[in-house]
Amino acid sequence: MSNAPSQQKYQVRFDWGQAGCDALAPLADVVVVVDVLSEPDASAPVMHVPPGTRVIAAGFGNRSAVAEWVVARQAEKGDRFSVAVIAAGGLRNDGTLRFAVEDYLASGAAIDALIELGIDHCSPEAAAASASFVGLKQAVRHLVSASESGQALVALGRDAEVRLAAQLDITTDVAAN
Repeated sequence: MSNAPSQQKYQVRFDWGQAGCDALAPLADVVVVVDVLSEPDASAPVMHVPPGTRVIAAGFGNRSAVAEWVVARQAEKGDRFSVAVIAAGGLRNDGTLRFAVEDYLASGAAIDALIELGIDHCSPEAAAASASFVGLKQAVRHLVSASESGQALVALGRDAEVRLAAQLDITTDVAAN
């Protein structure tokens, strides 16, 4: 589908993993990487972005702070500030990318926070992620702990880490490069 229309015409975009980052990062003002839970064996998908690209990390805990950061950068720019939200996903034993529901829902949470602040020109992909979060918001803690990643960490006795990662808006920290 290399001839498919791009998400680039939308202000808020969403995709998965390195391939998604490669597709969306070049024309974005910021890449928001969402990786909610660490891999049990300390391996993780590594996101490579073009040099000079602004990158920030988002999750459930700082979703509103990330949205406020984006709104502030848009005000500084004086024009639309394009956002590429990239769900990191997890890694399978063979090194391929796997769907990580916690990254999908947290991406939707960050997009929902942007929408709440008026940045709502979303691609269909971003709108679907946001709607998934909104529809499942009350179940986030359960879904994160019951996810493949969550269960693996709980089995290692890291259930406190999983519970903390599923909490909404507990920090105002936004680390940007």
